[in-house]
Amino acid sequence: MITSAELGTVVKALGQVATEKQLKGMVREVDVDGNGTIEFHEFLKMMSKKKTNPDQELHEAFKIFDRNNDGFISTPELKHVMLSLGEKLSDEEYEEMIKEADLDKDGKVSYKEFVAILTSQ
Repeated sequence: MITSAELGTVVKALGQVATEKQLKGMVREVDVDGNGTIEFHEFLKMMSKKKTNPDQELHEAFKIFDRNNDGFISTPELKHVMLSLGEKLSDEEYEEMIKEADLDKDGKVSYKEFVAILTSQ
């Protein structure tokens, strides 16, 4: 789960600026269970809608995960970003997230797969 404070850190990393009030509003917008936090997939979907150029936003989000710039998101890369956002999961859960998005079953997520999983939800 991501809090408004953690969301602020990520928004800033994406080169955007948001006030605390705006961040809380962004959380409320997608906080289905009303606990003041958002799930990670909801965060990605929310961020892809916030920028005027959704393709650019998706590409920027992908680059955050693709730490070695090889064009793919691996399980260790996903884990690193998720941990930096405070999302502490088991190794099996990170692997399951990759498997869900890995449409061609090569063990990693390409940009095309990343976009497909985000735009299908």
